[in-house]
Amino acid sequence: MAGRFRPEGIVGDGPMYDNDITWRWRATRDAAKLHDLRHFYASGLIAAGCDVVTVQRALGHSTATTTLNTYSHLWPTAEDRTRAAASDLMKQALSAPSGLAASVGAGVRNH
Repeated sequence: MAGRFRPEGIVGDGPMYDNDITWRWRATRDAAKLHDLRHFYASGLIAAGCDVVTVQRALGHSTATTTLNTYSHLWPTAEDRTRAAASDLMKQALSAPSGLAASVGAGVRNH
Protein backbone atom coordinates (compact mmCIF):
# COMPACT_ATOMS: atom_id res chain seq x y z
CA MET A 1 0.00 0.00 0.00
CA ALA A 2 2.33 2.66 -1.20
CA GLY A 3 1.25 6.13 -0.20
CA ARG A 4 -0.81 5.03 2.80
CA PHE A 5 1.68 6.43 5.28
CA ARG A 6 2.80 9.80 4.06
CA PRO A 7 5.27 12.27 5.50
CA GLU A 8 3.69 15.08 7.50
CA GLY A 9 2.15 17.75 5.27
CA ILE A 10 2.28 15.67 2.08
CA VAL A 11 -0.95 14.78 0.32
CA GLY A 12 -0.74 12.05 -2.30
CA ASP A 13 -2.78 11.47 -5.43
CA GLY A 14 -4.88 8.67 -3.95
CA PRO A 15 -7.78 8.77 -1.53
CA MET A 16 -7.24 9.71 2.09
CA TYR A 17 -7.52 6.89 4.58
CA ASP A 18 -9.31 7.08 7.92
CA ASN A 19 -5.99 7.46 9.72
CA ASP A 20 -5.10 10.40 7.45
CA ILE A 21 -8.39 12.13 8.10
CA THR A 22 -8.22 11.53 11.85
CA TRP A 23 -4.66 12.83 12.01
CA ARG A 24 -5.54 15.96 9.99
CA TRP A 25 -8.63 16.65 12.11
CA ARG A 26 -6.65 16.35 15.35
CA ALA A 27 -3.85 18.56 14.00
CA THR A 28 -6.35 21.20 12.91
CA ARG A 29 -8.39 20.99 16.10
CA ASP A 30 -5.30 21.31 18.25
CA ALA A 31 -3.90 24.20 16.19
CA ALA A 32 -7.09 26.27 16.07
CA LYS A 33 -8.29 27.25 19.52
CA LEU A 34 -11.65 28.87 20.26
CA HIS A 35 -9.99 32.22 20.87
CA ASP A 36 -8.38 32.03 17.41
CA LEU A 37 -11.82 31.50 15.91
CA ARG A 38 -13.08 34.64 17.69
CA HIS A 39 -10.29 36.66 16.09
CA PHE A 40 -11.02 35.08 12.71
CA TYR A 41 -14.72 35.95 13.08
CA ALA A 42 -13.95 39.53 14.14
CA SER A 43 -11.52 40.11 11.28
CA GLY A 44 -14.05 38.69 8.81
CA LEU A 45 -16.74 41.06 10.06
CA ILE A 46 -14.38 44.02 9.78
CA ALA A 47 -13.23 43.01 6.29
CA ALA A 48 -16.88 42.80 5.24
CA GLY A 49 -17.34 46.43 6.28
CA CYS A 50 -19.06 46.06 9.65
CA ASP A 51 -18.81 49.04 11.97
CA VAL A 52 -17.31 49.02 15.48
CA VAL A 53 -20.62 48.68 17.32
CA THR A 54 -21.70 45.74 15.16
CA VAL A 55 -18.44 43.90 15.86
CA GLN A 56 -18.64 44.84 19.56
CA ARG A 57 -22.10 43.32 19.86
CA ALA A 58 -21.20 40.23 17.83
CA LEU A 59 -18.25 39.52 20.13
CA GLY A 60 -20.08 40.44 23.34
CA HIS A 61 -17.66 43.19 24.33
CA SER A 62 -19.04 45.50 27.00
CA THR A 63 -17.75 48.63 25.24
CA ALA A 64 -16.68 49.67 21.76
CA THR A 65 -13.37 50.73 23.34
CA THR A 66 -12.57 47.08 24.09
CA THR A 67 -13.22 46.19 20.46
CA LEU A 68 -11.15 49.10 19.16
CA ASN A 69 -8.26 48.37 21.52
CA THR A 70 -8.06 44.85 20.08
CA TYR A 71 -9.01 45.28 16.42
CA SER A 72 -8.50 48.93 15.41
CA HIS A 73 -5.56 47.99 13.16
CA LEU A 74 -7.95 45.97 10.96
CA TRP A 75 -10.29 48.83 10.02
CA PRO A 76 -9.33 50.74 6.90
CA THR A 77 -7.80 54.19 7.38
CA ALA A 78 -8.88 57.35 5.55
CA GLU A 79 -5.92 56.80 3.22
CA ASP A 80 -7.10 53.25 2.47
CA ARG A 81 -10.58 54.53 1.61
CA THR A 82 -9.13 57.30 -0.58
CA ARG A 83 -6.99 54.83 -2.52
CA ALA A 84 -9.98 52.50 -2.99
CA ALA A 85 -12.17 55.38 -4.20
CA ALA A 86 -9.50 56.53 -6.67
CA SER A 87 -9.06 52.96 -7.92
CA ASP A 88 -12.80 52.54 -8.43
CA LEU A 89 -12.97 55.86 -10.27
CA MET A 90 -10.21 54.77 -12.65
CA LYS A 91 -11.83 51.39 -13.25
CA GLN A 92 -15.11 53.09 -14.16
CA ALA A 93 -13.40 55.59 -16.42
CA LEU A 94 -11.37 52.93 -18.21
CA SER A 95 -14.38 50.69 -18.73
CA ALA A 96 -16.44 53.52 -20.28
CA PRO A 97 -17.37 52.86 -23.94
CA SER A 98 -14.90 55.39 -25.36
CA GLY A 99 -12.25 55.06 -22.66
CA LEU A 100 -10.70 57.52 -20.25
CA ALA A 101 -10.47 60.51 -22.59
CA ALA A 102 -14.19 60.45 -23.33
CA SER A 103 -15.06 60.07 -19.65
CA VAL A 104 -12.83 62.96 -18.63
CA GLY A 105 -14.09 65.11 -21.49
CA ALA A 106 -17.72 64.36 -20.67
CA GLY A 107 -17.08 65.31 -17.05
CA VAL A 108 -15.57 68.63 -18.06
CA ARG A 109 -18.45 69.49 -20.40
CA ASN A 110 -21.09 68.72 -17.78
CA HIS A 111 -19.61 71.01 -15.15
